[in-house]
Amino acid sequence: MKKNNVSITKIIGAAGLCCFVLLSGCQENLLDSTPYGQITSSQFWRNGDDVVAATNAIYTPLLDEDGFAHTEYTFDNSSDDMVRAGDHGDAEAQLELFTFNASNTHILNTWSTKYEVIQRANAVLMNAPKVVMDESLRTRCMGEAYFLRGFAYWRLSVIWGEVPLILEADVVANNFNKDKSSLEEVRAQAEADFQNAANMLPASYTGEDLGRVTKGSAYGFLTKLYVYEEQWAKAIAAGANITNSATYKLADSFGDNFQLATENNPEVLYGLQYEGGWTTDDSPAFYHTPGGLGGWGFHEPIQDLVDEFEPNDPRLDYSIFKPGDQVTIMKDSVYTFKAGDTRLTGYAFRKYTNFTANGDMSQSLNAPWLRSADVYLLVAEAKIRSGQNGDDELNAVRKRVGLSEKTGATMADIMHERRVELAGENDRHQDLMRWDKAGLVDIVTLYAQDRGPFKPGRTFVRPKHYYFPLPQREVDLSAGTLKQNSNY
Repeated sequence: MKKNNVSITKIIGAAGLCCFVLLSGCQENLLDSTPYGQITSSQFWRNGDDVVAATNAIYTPLLDEDGFAHTEYTFDNSSDDMVRAGDHGDAEAQLELFTFNASNTHILNTWSTKYEVIQRANAVLMNAPKVVMDESLRTRCMGEAYFLRGFAYWRLSVIWGEVPLILEADVVANNFNKDKSSLEEVRAQAEADFQNAANMLPASYTGEDLGRVTKGSAYGFLTKLYVYEEQWAKAIAAGANITNSATYKLADSFGDNFQLATENNPEVLYGLQYEGGWTTDDSPAFYHTPGGLGGWGFHEPIQDLVDEFEPNDPRLDYSIFKPGDQVTIMKDSVYTFKAGDTRLTGYAFRKYTNFTANGDMSQSLNAPWLRSADVYLLVAEAKIRSGQNGDDELNAVRKRVGLSEKTGATMADIMHERRVELAGENDRHQDLMRWDKAGLVDIVTLYAQDRGPFKPGRTFVRPKHYYFPLPQREVDLSAGTLKQNSNY
């Protein structure tokens, strides 16, 4: 595990920093991006160590507040599971209330971070083939670059739909001022990148490389992409690489996915790798852990989510702090959780909270972004929606936590299981929107419901709110090239 050796997080923090100096300027927007691929071999790209350092540097922006530590999670505040509870003011409130516009700062900041990842990935894909180095290492590094670029385009497509595609040829031509590609084109690029990654990456790692992306990471996101695209046969085939493989088996305990000692277990197909003192201080632990336990408590579950769990479902206790819970802070030190430890609802997400030996909130807990359990449920959904039986995959997830099996499972069963299994993992709002597009739920009515003093009814406008507006700053800088999304 990463806590017992020099892990990828420390590699990124050290070797990746060298690459950082050459390759990074923390770009504010797409049009200001440095053409990394044009850095000459005399400056960099001299040997395999440079390629590995550049590959490590692709991961780094993902860990930042505006990468995936916080800003990405604010999009799920729009769901019916949680409320914003932090002090970031109007920008986050607008996202939850569907009153945002193209000048929203969260929309701009997370856009910039994703294109930073894309630029770094392009640099590796352009230069790694030219370097004299170990062939298997080159293949792995390029597989990582393909995956991370595909992941960035996947998230861009989910949040904005139509976005510019910046690829290797654009870097060579210094062509960064591009109009949007269609949603179909962006998804096709993500698919191609994931497929390349699946062909090039190893199935798993040991030792210091634990935490790097694998074949399972690529096949998992291919499964998700195909479900979003309603390509059921492809989703089932891609998902079989996870559900039929012991390499990506479900953890023995649901809670193993959220504990420092077992956070890189085989079920975690892709997780953000944090290490206190090496990576950013703005980790998801800070934003989810309540103030009473040392965090900032920006995302709080509401009663409606708590009530969704079945009686005796152990996932509730693993997922959510509740008043009266006995919390082990350190050896021989137990704290009784109180409603006053939170800002608003009296509940807090537990998945992102561990403690150091001294009783402080740990900054080293990873954040899972894709687990095998998610893929099992996606495969079950693909089978059910294509007229097949999805009981095996659904019941594998339920059996793990000791719940009774379902027979002839329906989409209602899938919707329930995804809500409780993945609570707080940034899936709920997107799930509801794709089910609304398919006519399986009525998101307008769902979000109009008053869910208590902290989650009043809100007005969701379809199709406008399926996607967010492009950052207005990017549109303005393009001098007419980049067109704003429709409805904004």
